[in-house]
Amino acid sequence: MQTTIGWIFWDPGAVGRFATLGLPGPIGYIAARCAPLAPAGPDAVIAAFGSISPLAIRATFAMVDASTSFDEVWNARNDAVLEGLAAHSPDLLPVLARDADIWWTIVEQLPTSGRTFFASHLRMERPSDPTLSGWHAINCIREWRGDTHWALATAQGLTGIEASILHNAWLGYDDEWLPTSRGSTPGEIGAGMELLRAKGLAVENRITEAGIELRENLEADTDSMTVLPWQLLGESASARFAEEFEAPCELLLARVDETAGTNYQPASRIRIRDTKDGDQTSGRNSTS
Repeated sequence: MQTTIGWIFWDPGAVGRFATLGLPGPIGYIAARCAPLAPAGPDAVIAAFGSISPLAIRATFAMVDASTSFDEVWNARNDAVLEGLAAHSPDLLPVLARDADIWWTIVEQLPTSGRTFFASHLRMERPSDPTLSGWHAINCIREWRGDTHWALATAQGLTGIEASILHNAWLGYDDEWLPTSRGSTPGEIGAGMELLRAKGLAVENRITEAGIELRENLEADTDSMTVLPWQLLGESASARFAEEFEAPCELLLARVDETAGTNYQPASRIRIRDTKDGDQTSGRNSTS
């Protein structure tokens, strides 16, 4: 589900459309993704986005106010989704269109309590195009999982920057690549590391085994708390989803490799733990 959605974040067709609206680089991604919650203001979006730079989110609101609207950005992304899928993973088009109503039935049964960002998506008009409708239904389920993940991280007492640093270490990425890619400054990363040291999750600037274990458990807990969509879909239909989406999603992940780089979209990639020293490597995921 992550791969079905995430490729659009770096797609040149989307980035170009956002730039035309006066939103360069990652600002367009932030604006398009947060559009359902944008009426609540930047503070609500900062809370929902967890590890994305608050400074970048505030800048996004200022730039949207200056040159466009969140609805225009949302519509621009819709156009880029259809264009990009047709160009880079056309086999997904009929599958998304065929099962759109099934996925919306699942979305309607998911609890909204504690999932504010997911719930904000329910106010958006469903696309009349069946392919785009299916894509948005899957996006809703993806954001439902994301809200669940951040609730669990918060329950562990983690701030957004702490969670981002732990995630970076769990992935085995170097030099705090992940929080930097999400707009965090060196000062913010340093403050987050200090919080982790105070909790015994870091020594100097290295995450401890306890920190890696906490992040591993957080991922496992997220998985166990987000099985409901698959239970509602049923075992045979879930297996069919995996089979039909895997090959097209491999193409979309290859697109991410090309447009952004192989570190991006880590949720679509396998993490292999090296038990000798605790380091990890990231590679191409074998599932969608």
